[in-house]
Amino acid sequence: MPTDLFMKESKNPYIPFGDRQDSPFYGKDILSVKQFTRQDLEYIFGVAHEMREMVQRVGSFDLLKGKILANLFYEPSTRTSSSFTSAMERLGGSLIPINEVHYSSVAKGESLPDTVRTLECYADVIVLRHPEVGASADAAKYARKPIINAGDGIGEHPTQALLDLFTIYEELGEVDGLTVTMLGDLKYGRTVHSLARLLSLYKVEINYVSPEILKIPSEIIDEVDSKGIPQAEFTSLEPVMPMTDVLYVTRVQKERFEKLSDYELVKSAFTITLETLTIAKERMIIMHPLPRVGEISMEVDNDPRAAYFRQMEYGLYVRMALLAMVLGKS
Repeated sequence: MPTDLFMKESKNPYIPFGDRQDSPFYGKDILSVKQFTRQDLEYIFGVAHEMREMVQRVGSFDLLKGKILANLFYEPSTRTSSSFTSAMERLGGSLIPINEVHYSSVAKGESLPDTVRTLECYADVIVLRHPEVGASADAAKYARKPIINAGDGIGEHPTQALLDLFTIYEELGEVDGLTVTMLGDLKYGRTVHSLARLLSLYKVEINYVSPEILKIPSEIIDEVDSKGIPQAEFTSLEPVMPMTDVLYVTRVQKERFEKLSDYELVKSAFTITLETLTIAKERMIIMHPLPRVGEISMEVDNDPRAAYFRQMEYGLYVRMALLAMVLGKS
């Protein structure tokens, strides 16, 4: 781990942070990875690293005691919803969980702006997942409290991208100089869209491996290309596996297809097995935003290069850091 990347450990393990309303993230929305500079990322990862140290030492603390988070999820979620819930509770805060909006006033026809404006009467920060691209940005126009985008359709998933990059730092100690290969559903996969944008702030090479009908969108290619990042597209993993440092696997998302027949054609296009890894580097990592539906064999789970469950744990620390920062406690 590079010692110059992360902030020094707090001397008092029980009071690591204080009120910092001069923080660059205090009161700010977290809507897109486009809002971050490389300096911002180092700041976030420094706080996340301290959160990891704190959780490992004392489990939870009262940094956000008296603060309330509203989890507003218009789409099903296990990992992201649970991660934000755990993050807030480990920081001593409270939660308003709304994970099934069809049981809420939305079922009566309430608009997103009205729902957000209602919830901010009770909460200090709102985490929003919505099936429509740009929904979080629209909600932020009406909200007085910070909005954190937890995924908007096939658009972006900025907190996932942050935890993905933090995983690479924690596992490999660096990002500059790495070759990252993204595999699977690159058309609808909002996690790879956001991660590609973040990676463009570093000196990396990116490979995209997918079926023809699930290629990375051209606007992502153009955006990353404008930063001078080498990119290449493939329909097979074998040519790039030997030089890959980070293999980022995604599932083929059945729910994003208009035609079931198209999904059936590509649902099993790639499967990572132990045999696949025989041509991989000894020092590399396999990542996946989860859930998986067969694209990584369970026999791979015990390989030390399989980082996807550790990746979920890193997500807790990143989301703890974000909640602390937007609420002025970093």
